[in-house]
Amino acid sequence: MRSGWVETAERLAPALLGLLLGLLALGPALGPGFVLRYDMVFVPDPPLVLPGQGFPRAVPSDLVVALLSRVVPAQLVQKTVLIGIFVLAASGAAALVPSRCLGPRLAAAAFYAWNAYLAQRLLLGQWALLLGVAGLPWAVRAAVLGGRARLAAALLPAAVGGFQAMLVSALTLLATVATSPPPGGRALRRPDGSGAGDGIPGRVPGRPFGGRSAMRRWFAGGRPVPRVRRVAEVMSVVGALSLPWLVPALLSRAVTDPAGAQAFAARADGPLGTVGSLLSLGGIWNANAVVPGQGSWWSAIVRLALAAVAVWGFARLSGPRAGPYGGTGRRVSGPGAARAGPYGGTGRRVPAPDAARAAAGCGKARSGGTARGEAPPYRTGLAVAAATGLAVALAGAFAPGLLGGLIAWWPGFGPLRDGQLYLAPFALLQAVGLACVVARWDSRAVAAVAVAVPVLALPTFALGAFGRLSAVDYPDEWRRVQAIVNADPAPGTLLSLPWGAHRAFSWNQGRVILDPATKMFRRPVLWNDALLVGVPDGARLRIAAEDPAVAGAEAALRTGPAGRADALARLGIRYVLAQAGDNTFQGAATVFQGREIRLLRLEPPS
Repeated sequence: MRSGWVETAERLAPALLGLLLGLLALGPALGPGFVLRYDMVFVPDPPLVLPGQGFPRAVPSDLVVALLSRVVPAQLVQKTVLIGIFVLAASGAAALVPSRCLGPRLAAAAFYAWNAYLAQRLLLGQWALLLGVAGLPWAVRAAVLGGRARLAAALLPAAVGGFQAMLVSALTLLATVATSPPPGGRALRRPDGSGAGDGIPGRVPGRPFGGRSAMRRWFAGGRPVPRVRRVAEVMSVVGALSLPWLVPALLSRAVTDPAGAQAFAARADGPLGTVGSLLSLGGIWNANAVVPGQGSWWSAIVRLALAAVAVWGFARLSGPRAGPYGGTGRRVSGPGAARAGPYGGTGRRVPAPDAARAAAGCGKARSGGTARGEAPPYRTGLAVAAATGLAVALAGAFAPGLLGGLIAWWPGFGPLRDGQLYLAPFALLQAVGLACVVARWDSRAVAAVAVAVPVLALPTFALGAFGRLSAVDYPDEWRRVQAIVNADPAPGTLLSLPWGAHRAFSWNQGRVILDPATKMFRRPVLWNDALLVGVPDGARLRIAAEDPAVAGAEAALRTGPAGRADALARLGIRYVLAQAGDNTFQGAATVFQGREIRLLRLEPPS
């Protein structure tokens, strides 16, 4: 009989492992200041503003950050979120593993919190997406257990993340509930009468998926509730939590350029080609988001081999001699005997001291295998979601014309252009599969190796990807401009120049970031959200702006210096934030002049 503190330590171990991995991965990014890289732009004292006319990509994540920054400094909010991604991912992957053994759970935690997908998306600055990816295993678990409140709570990280996080979650959850047996249904009972939910951490043995209360929810007239009703329940929760970004998206006048299908298609990030990169959870479209050294032969081969082992392990979750999480298949005597071999057994008895390990599914049969078992209820759905996500990524890589045609036909297909982001369920599948392999061996050494291999296969993710993620502070002139503009009660838009979406400041060590002016001011900010993306043949592909107001501003900027200020003022623009040496606005009043930026105020049209 184990003491309570040992059980508590084992229960918290995956979260603590996630914390350690987060500290190792972020390194210098946890110092004073803000981590600024591509889409990851946090600013001091962020304002509470409504989304503009472009697609609401940062809704409601920016609003949540602004609200939290009313309580604690914004830079502390950012660091908490980044660390929380690792903790949430590791603990969630461990919670989804049916085995109650610590070794397999730690293996899943390490893999899901340290892989190429998470590393590349973090280097691209997509923390909001990763927030939903980190909460994905918790959402899958909640969908299997049933209940709207439980599912809504598990989806909160994705809801904060916004549209990308919710789309990935919706894909996985709908596949899960459409293919899994109903909670409390007969299909979830094992041969010995115990419930399949017994293998899920936190459930009471013998009371699958919540006991009587869950049974009442899911049974009507003595029969399981049809799958269509379960799918409808998940859709209602996902739809309700998507309203903060879905409503602005439907009301906006944003347009989607079909050329994005080619620009954001998955690409090879190593010697194994595009397919090998995707199978090993890489293949991001931006070469600057690849982890240093990831393209080496040894890293690519190790990660692909690890992926193959993990997929094999996941496939062994059912079928003859499968069910590594279901115990040894041997009959147990002594304390814990009632909980042993939850997937059925061979009839053999084991000594009482082994009962606890057999009950937890930690033993390995003396014959070299395990007894026939029953797969976790999420197995088929997670496999379908992983295959669908991989297919979307492959379609963008090898059939961009088809995807571009779909986007041209209906802009609603636009979110599919960055297909690699839909590998999230495939990453979760591999994490659970690796845990399955570890559980088959019942060896602390094997478990330790499984925990270490993901880190050793991608060692340069450590220390902020060797300095690619580090904390800096905004120069004082940025804060002064922010204070001037936010203190002005007069209406009007702020135009941000140079006329492009990204900036590379010397004080940020030349790292490319989204224009921070888009998040600093209480008034609407007009900026050019068109993108120039390099493609593998060396050309640069221009993705048209999504905000329709960009075209009017471009026409006004083409006006000569004498009439430029008046043309912009007629568009409702009150301020222009430009480079310090920009003197192309005659008649505009200079409100602030700094070493790097210059703030101009335009007179309203007469």
